[in-house]
Amino acid sequence: MDFSKLNGYYGLIFEGAKYTILVSMVSLVIGFILGLLICLMKMSKVKILKLISSAYIQILRGTPLFVQVYIIYYGLPQIGFDFPDIGPISSKFIAGAFALSINSSAYVAEIFRSGIQSVDNGQMEASRSLGLGYTDTMRFVIVPQAIKNVLPALANEFITLVKESAVLSVIGTQELMFKAGIVVTAVYSPMEPYLVAGATYLVITSVLSKLVGILEKKLAQSN
Repeated sequence: MDFSKLNGYYGLIFEGAKYTILVSMVSLVIGFILGLLICLMKMSKVKILKLISSAYIQILRGTPLFVQVYIIYYGLPQIGFDFPDIGPISSKFIAGAFALSINSSAYVAEIFRSGIQSVDNGQMEASRSLGLGYTDTMRFVIVPQAIKNVLPALANEFITLVKESAVLSVIGTQELMFKAGIVVTAVYSPMEPYLVAGATYLVITSVLSKLVGILEKKLAQSN
């Protein structure tokens, strides 16, 4: 193997790494919001909301992300839903972030559900006895505690998103694997560019895992 042939291309790979982190962060934020909404729907007493949320989670967790990306990017335009370019943000980035977001939201919903269920039932009873309604109790008492409980799990979900974002290369999203593919074409050798890409993923996820460990220790000390 000759890594010298990659001289002049490391900047391209680094650019892809930044793109990977960005699309993962955007997807986590949107997935967080959607996941919380789906979780509350599933835990509500309205049957239709529980049915919709349960089906949503089952479908997205039961099908490969690869398939979901293809349906969203190639299938939705067929029925008249096109992802537009918004200023410097490409349609491929938007489609990719959307696919990652809804996939992540199904897992985040289950994370939130376990977090809410971990809050002592006495919290709900005490809040209701003080005159708070169900909605206000969930908003001001239960959900804030649940979020604190699941922060490490949400951080791990971000690590998962970083790795799964590699799938977006199939639709031309300019993330790390797509950039590595460009380098492969330029140097006529797949081993070195993909090894560097793999090492870059490893560095990113290792740093994030270290940060998750620090977060878990701080949360443990605050309890």
